[in-house]
Amino acid sequence: MSSIAITGLIIAAAVVLFVWNRIPVVVVAMSTALALYATGILSLNAALSGLGDPAVIFIATLFIVSAALESTGVTAWAGQLLIAKAGTESRTRLLVLTSLLVAFLTALISVNGAVAALLPVVIVMAVRLKRAPSQLLMPLVFSAHAGSMLALTGTPVNVLVSNAAAEAGLNRFGFFEFTIVGIPLLLGTIAIIILFGQRLLPERSGPTIPSDFSKHAQTLIEQYGLSSGTFQMRVRTTSPYIGVAPGSVDIGAFPGLQLVAIQQGEEGGPLRRPTVAEGDYFILRGEPEMAAAFAAQNHLAFREQHAASDLQDVLFNRSSGLAEVIIPPRSGMVGATVFPGMITQSGDLIIMAVQRQGADLGHEKIVLEAGDTLLLQGTWKALDVHLEDPNVLVVNSPELVRRQAVPMGAGAKQAIVILMVMVILLATGVVPPAIAGLLAAGAIILTGILTVEQSYRAISWTTVILVGAMMPLSTAMYETGAAALLAKTLVSLVGDAGPFALLAGLFVLTAVMGQLISNTATALIVIPIGVAAANGMGVSPRPVLMSVAVAAAASFLTPVATPTNLMVMGPGGYKFGDYWKLGLPLLLWFFVVATFYVPLIWRF
Repeated sequence: MSSIAITGLIIAAAVVLFVWNRIPVVVVAMSTALALYATGILSLNAALSGLGDPAVIFIATLFIVSAALESTGVTAWAGQLLIAKAGTESRTRLLVLTSLLVAFLTALISVNGAVAALLPVVIVMAVRLKRAPSQLLMPLVFSAHAGSMLALTGTPVNVLVSNAAAEAGLNRFGFFEFTIVGIPLLLGTIAIIILFGQRLLPERSGPTIPSDFSKHAQTLIEQYGLSSGTFQMRVRTTSPYIGVAPGSVDIGAFPGLQLVAIQQGEEGGPLRRPTVAEGDYFILRGEPEMAAAFAAQNHLAFREQHAASDLQDVLFNRSSGLAEVIIPPRSGMVGATVFPGMITQSGDLIIMAVQRQGADLGHEKIVLEAGDTLLLQGTWKALDVHLEDPNVLVVNSPELVRRQAVPMGAGAKQAIVILMVMVILLATGVVPPAIAGLLAAGAIILTGILTVEQSYRAISWTTVILVGAMMPLSTAMYETGAAALLAKTLVSLVGDAGPFALLAGLFVLTAVMGQLISNTATALIVIPIGVAAANGMGVSPRPVLMSVAVAAAASFLTPVATPTNLMVMGPGGYKFGDYWKLGLPLLLWFFVVATFYVPLIWRF
């Protein structure tokens, strides 16, 4: 059997397994690379070379940058800005702003990151505006697909076609060169959604709605009875408590007044120093008159918290937050003695309140039982680190809460600066994309925005391994002549119709495969065919590559086309057949742009 036939069988088997979807895509991808080695098509180094390819490394770094923007609240800030600007009356205004925002975020942090960040925001908007989530969620995802063509960083496919151009002996596509085609794609997508979306989309609410944590702090404060009779007092220069050990603070002379916590300055966490200093905060509960007398006698700046929303700024802010935990059966904490105001063993968290079966247990010492709930307060970092303890069950992930409820949190400005520097490096071409991405990822870790472990978790290893393992398939198609044979067949089919027919044929091939398997895997299969076909016709591969990128982004017809299509299926209450109704006119628009507009910019 010839090497071309073997390569063809491997491609066919990979496509069938991708469509079957019973075997993890990473296993299929790695099996493809190993099959190329086992059959002698490629050497071992060539079969595994994709895993160390600069394009793969660059794609991995983009996930870290995306996670940094999410974890610092940049995307939460964008979402809250969207809610504030969208208004409640105009459907058109709402859809336009949502589409523009998700497209902008997609261009910078990828489709998956942008949709995941804005999905809860759009659900909240739908509920508040009394609109069906199904009318907003599919437009959100489809606008993200269009937005992926606004910049090099929008999708891994853009990186792949840019590299393919360089390997074909041409200039890479620039960072903003994709914008030339991305803008008409996005504007057309928004127009189709506004004109036809209401009639083509169902009116449904899904059974699985993401939680809204925008008022999480206020909910916890009210649940645990902290919304009234709680006071914050700042230590003044003349206070007698300056230099006093926290354990020596005695409020016994003020009956009915309870010291809940002493916070260290503006950090929001428990006092870690051995003594109290100016600027530290006392948080107390009790009668207003007694609290006022205590503040006056000890030279403390007194401010009563009149409502949960006021106290929220003290306990829940950019640097610190709240978390609710449950004591599970067989926990090592069952039988332990705690009390409100107690600092945990780690020294990083404060126990603000304890409840049993929904009832507050007061301010005295409490022996914990299985099922008790504790309200903890501390820095976000401390909550992330210490609540992984198996002795407690966290009700809501602090990381998830922070991403939704704390806009522009700690590290947000640094994350934005790092992103802008990376964009400038990519736009100017001063360094290769992989170097720009590595510098950005390294800066994110060195500035403390993400730890090394968090960076590992941020990377979508499925995407990275898929791209790396499938890259050698493109090499095999070139070396064996399979790409040339397929290209020759395609050229013969389009006959004398010319290069426009070639673009149309490649678009149909890419779009059809992209509805069934990963658009990244599709691009890796089609790119060598497109380049070979362009060379066979004697035209430039650049318009062919850009057309393939547009076709790969047109993943509209099925929920399995992309992870984001599936992401909204549950919350939107969509059925399999709902996607093609709005997706088909969008696919036709992408076809027009890829076939007729692209050659006007990148000449044959």
